Amino acid sequence: MAGYLLKNCAAVIVDEGKGPAVHRNVDLLTDGPAILAIGENLGADALPAGTTVQDAAGWFVYPGLVNTHHHFFQCFVRNRADLDWTKLSVIEWLDRIYPIFSQLNEECFYHSSVTAMAEMIKHGCTTAFDHQYNFPRHAGKRLIDRQFEAADLLGMRFHAGRGGNTLPKSEGSTIPDEMLETTDEFIADCARLIETYHDTSPFSMRQVVVAPCQPVNCYRETFVESVALARDHGVMMHTHVGEGESPVIQARHGMRTVDYLEELGFAGPDAFYAHCWELTHDELRKMAASGTGVAHCPEPVYLVGAEVTDIPAMAAFGLRIGLGCDGAASNDNSNLMHCLHSSYMLQCLVASGRAHPVPPPVDFLGYGTSGGASLLGRRDIGRLAPGMAADLFAIDTRRMDYVGTRHDPLSLIARVGIGMATDMTMINGRIVWQKGEFPGLDEAKLSADAEAALSAVEI
Repeated sequence: MAGYLLKNCAAVIVDEGKGPAVHRNVDLLTDGPAILAIGENLGADALPAGTTVQDAAGWFVYPGLVNTHHHFFQCFVRNRADLDWTKLSVIEWLDRIYPIFSQLNEECFYHSSVTAMAEMIKHGCTTAFDHQYNFPRHAGKRLIDRQFEAADLLGMRFHAGRGGNTLPKSEGSTIPDEMLETTDEFIADCARLIETYHDTSPFSMRQVVVAPCQPVNCYRETFVESVALARDHGVMMHTHVGEGESPVIQARHGMRTVDYLEELGFAGPDAFYAHCWELTHDELRKMAASGTGVAHCPEPVYLVGAEVTDIPAMAAFGLRIGLGCDGAASNDNSNLMHCLHSSYMLQCLVASGRAHPVPPPVDFLGYGTSGGASLLGRRDIGRLAPGMAADLFAIDTRRMDYVGTRHDPLSLIARVGIGMATDMTMINGRIVWQKGEFPGLDEAKLSADAEAALSAVEI
């Protein structure tokens, strides 16, 4: 793979491990999958063979965003005004929407993954974690295999969360029988996927996470076996926590969710939880002490209407924080860039009632980049510096949208917001989106094929 020289960048957000800093009027040179150098006049000496020079005048160049929680398949269940979460509890909402999820087939899972990842790439996301917990019996077991296929098509760096649900509705879950698996089925397929796809080499494009859906919809043994499998293979663990289920877990197991999972061993530096908006400060401190991370999904907060996740407290207690889009059924888009702005603005909304101050806007950029990399156990992504993966996106700021904002590139995305697609997105040293196109792909055909797959099922 050849490299690129991004020439005369207006600003590059560089982080050599001590926090992000703005380097102005510099060049950025890639070589294969990695960043080779960032500095002035890099083209003055001989460039590596095959290097393409790209005029980057006016560009702000950022590290690629890292998504830490999503449900790609839900792209086929969005813009549904009839599923009004504002009038329902989370559990009630799940009871209504899971029967819809259970009707999807294998082609739906493939094309919805293409749909979600394409939107993410357009808006600067270069690494995507997806929590795929929906395995309708009629759809078969190769749904995550098809997701890896979709990621390969688009050039996305993909971490697949193999989820699953094992507790029947008759025993207190919200899961239709069509979506149930046994613990043995779930664990066996996790093991198959790890053996087939999990790659720990530098700049890996494929990894697998053991991710039982949520404690309220799984047997205790499902989590116990998940911990054993994940620790045996050295992979990360993930689940939903603190989104309305804690009273149910308290009634069922005699303790709230954080204590329950810690007792089972589903906690630590190799674990991260999605949401966590209902957790107490003592629970957040316990997670910080164990090294367990949080994938904060800001946009579902609008729909839940219950509580704005206490990010200031999480930051004050030292929790590792990443950002996630969440599934389109509770967000309606796959735009992680927008989530940076939403997460910051939501914290400002409730700042006067919080014990801790809102972190500065640059910290939210960090949650969406290096913070997400930390949750996924990656040290080669999430920052722009020599030796790091060439995962980045560029915004041409020579537009009216950015007048008066260009003095502070670090705060721009969280405070002002980016209302359009990037001018370029690069993953692993390859340009995957530029000038409104996916190079080598026909977006109109991708869209038509996805619509055809959606129309073939009745949801």
